[in-house]
Amino acid sequence: MAWLWLVVGGMFEVGFTTCLRHVDGFRHLGWTAGFLASVTMSMGLLEFASRSIPMGTAYAVWGGIGALGTVLVGIAFYGEPATPVRVLLIFGVVLCIAGLKLTAH
Repeated sequence: MAWLWLVVGGMFEVGFTTCLRHVDGFRHLGWTAGFLASVTMSMGLLEFASRSIPMGTAYAVWGGIGALGTVLVGIAFYGEPATPVRVLLIFGVVLCIAGLKLTAH
C-alpha cells in the first residue's frame, strides 16, 4: 500500500509544479491555493510512504514521478519540445523508477 501512496504523492507533485507555473508571485489566489494543497498532499504522502519504504528509494521514486509527469504536462499542454533525445531520457527515468521498485525490500 505504501507504493500506492508514493505514486499518488508523485502525482500531487505534478499538480504543484503545474500550479507553480501560474501563481505569478503568489498573486493568483486559486493557483496559489492549488499549489499549497498539492504540495501539502505530496509531501504528506511521501512521508507516509517512507514509513515502509526506505527514504532514499521513496524520495528518488517520488521525485522521478514528479519530474516525469511535469515533463509530460509541459509537452502536452505548454508546447515544450518532445525531441527524440528528450523522450529517450524520459524513458530512462521510467526505467530507473521501475528498477528502484524491483530492488526495494
